[in-house]
Amino acid sequence: MALRLFLLIAVFSLTLFSVSVRSSDSDLVSELLALQSHSKSGVIHLDDRSVSRFLTSPKTPRPYSLLVFFDATQLHDKAELQLKTLHAEFSLLAKSFITNNQDPDSSSHGKLFFCDLEFKESQSSFALFGVNSLPHIKLIGPNQTPKQSDQMDQGDFSRLAESMSHFVESKTNLVVGPIHRPPFLSKKQLALVIVGILIWIPFAVKKIVMGETLLHDPKLWLAGSVFVYFFSVSGAMHNIIRKMPMFLADRNDPNKLVFFYQGSGMQLGAEGFAIGFLYTIVGLLLAFMTRVLVKAKNVNVQRAVMIVSLFVSFWAVKKVVYLDNWKTGYGIHGFWPSSW
Repeated sequence: MALRLFLLIAVFSLTLFSVSVRSSDSDLVSELLALQSHSKSGVIHLDDRSVSRFLTSPKTPRPYSLLVFFDATQLHDKAELQLKTLHAEFSLLAKSFITNNQDPDSSSHGKLFFCDLEFKESQSSFALFGVNSLPHIKLIGPNQTPKQSDQMDQGDFSRLAESMSHFVESKTNLVVGPIHRPPFLSKKQLALVIVGILIWIPFAVKKIVMGETLLHDPKLWLAGSVFVYFFSVSGAMHNIIRKMPMFLADRNDPNKLVFFYQGSGMQLGAEGFAIGFLYTIVGLLLAFMTRVLVKAKNVNVQRAVMIVSLFVSFWAVKKVVYLDNWKTGYGIHGFWPSSW
């Protein structure tokens, strides 16, 4: 009789403990959902107290995962870190995940929360996670401690929100869904553009028929071709997308400027333009020799100009190869054939 009573009390106690644990977990999820709903970006701002509340205090496994963006407002002016851009993409990822998983019956609803930590406010949490460099994003799974969390590599920042989404899906097996980027133009702006185009069309048609447009000038096409060539070989699109600075201040001497960054992980704007300029010189000389120089009647002039052009082209290519070797460590070697 005493044994049965003991077993009954033990089962009852375990049941109460299980119910209390589930209730506590449910309260944490509800609290995170409330914080998420009050954030315009969907990103929950954490501090040392909330890290303890949602990460270190609850027992594992927790019913949710946290993706944490580590930020430092004092470093926002350092363009090479791109903290503002990455945080904006992180917020876009959070909004997209919330939008795609609004249904409470969704398997991903309430399973992942996006958070950020600011260095000045949460230095203890930075030390807890072992974060000593930025940018830094970590995923803390249900069974993980801050030290065991998965760090997002630099390669996962490459395509911004899209590559971050792949990282989350691969680590959590949750469905993020498509990234909902805002349109380039609002509906009102698009309507104004359309009205402007409709007003402009009759005048444009008249100019085209009369042949009085810039598009009929071959010099414009020549200049445009050179510009497109320079734009493509200088990495200008990379600079625009990544918002790369033209130069950096030297860390050892702030009074000096760095125009060429050694290392394959980053390219400065001035560096790309320098390479683009050398490539453009070679392209223009090649076009000059094949389209203009061949029309010269004096053979000696042809030979002299061609020798100079080849010498300048060789010098430009040599500079490009030298810079590539200095920057990446990869060398280009020539080999003579062993037999003809």
